[in-house]
Amino acid sequence: MTRTDQLTDLRSTPRGKVLISGAGIAGPALAFWLNRHGYAVTVVEKAPTPRSGGYPVDVRGTALEVVRRMGILPRLREAHIDLRRLTFLAGDGSEVASLHPHAITGGVEGRDLEVRRGDLTDALHRAVRDDVEFLFNDSIDTLDQSGDGVDVTFRGGGARTFDMVVGADGTHSRTREMLFGPEERFHRYLGHCFAVFTMRNTFGLSQEALMWNTPGRAAALYAVGDDDEVHAFLNFARQEPPLDVFRNPEAQRPLIAAAFADAGWELPGIIAALRDADDLFFDGVGQIRMPRWSSGRIALVGDAAYAPSFLTGQGTSLALVGAYMLAGSLADRDHAAGLAAYEHHLRAFVTVNQAQVGEGDSALFPTTARALERRNDRLRGLGAVPSAEGRPAHSALALPEFTPRT
Repeated sequence: MTRTDQLTDLRSTPRGKVLISGAGIAGPALAFWLNRHGYAVTVVEKAPTPRSGGYPVDVRGTALEVVRRMGILPRLREAHIDLRRLTFLAGDGSEVASLHPHAITGGVEGRDLEVRRGDLTDALHRAVRDDVEFLFNDSIDTLDQSGDGVDVTFRGGGARTFDMVVGADGTHSRTREMLFGPEERFHRYLGHCFAVFTMRNTFGLSQEALMWNTPGRAAALYAVGDDDEVHAFLNFARQEPPLDVFRNPEAQRPLIAAAFADAGWELPGIIAALRDADDLFFDGVGQIRMPRWSSGRIALVGDAAYAPSFLTGQGTSLALVGAYMLAGSLADRDHAAGLAAYEHHLRAFVTVNQAQVGEGDSALFPTTARALERRNDRLRGLGAVPSAEGRPAHSALALPEFTPRT
């Protein structure tokens, strides 16, 4: 066999077979990089198609280099929302301050990205759909690890064996539950509940957002363009998470409406739209904090392992960076050494970004009248032009170079 034949054989022989649960953001990103490093990848997703729509998401700091190396940065630049103004309102609807959004988020004008979640998931899926296997409208039913692999049965029927399985199935990960136990062990509730849905844009909003606050309550209207619809967002403080309501969709609208029953401004109309919305998502604000992200041949990535909460604005960026680091860590190691390297090199980046939650909480959702007054005073004192540096946490990891196999 010639040297060329040996190289050809090496490149055509998969390093191993990996199953990824979840085709949101972390899943396709991981599939892309694992494929580049020579793995045969299957992605299973319970939805019937790649998910479109969704609230806008941010790509910042280190994550920008990930999407650049994937070749999708130009497409995301074209999809950039370029929100121009964030206006804070008092309880009576009067203006407190009108600022550039980056002054609050720590983003950098002309560098960081904000895109519709569906535009990002579409770009990720297009980048990898011809190279990996996707199983839509299906999910993992059981996992059984042995010394040589993971035996998987699927809810749609059938069974297969993989060298590794990765859960990229979000904050409420079923993979994590099967591997490590109930979510309550790892979920850190941050004292708020939130609802997001779309409603008619009767406010004349364009590329801007309004944020209304009273102590412990907030409502936002977010217009990503000149669309006929806006994203509506409702948040309210609650000492204990209403776990029974999270599991009961019929109870969610009454609970949210009760929290805003006496609110002024445009809240009566927003609550009326909530009752008719067909895309309501309701959940608690929280983080996932785990002492380890893998066990044996099964690992977690993205929100399933280290959801930072939307208060940080870093969930998407952590998912993209985590996917890159997990695949690269496995490139030239066996699964045990690769998973250990993944945790060792990523843990500090995750920790410093999860720690940003306190800053976002105080800026967006003050829970007392005094805290709200202090917040408003700070907003009035902010400059109109945001910093060109961004927050150090967003770029706290220097992305290493991993040599692709293909």
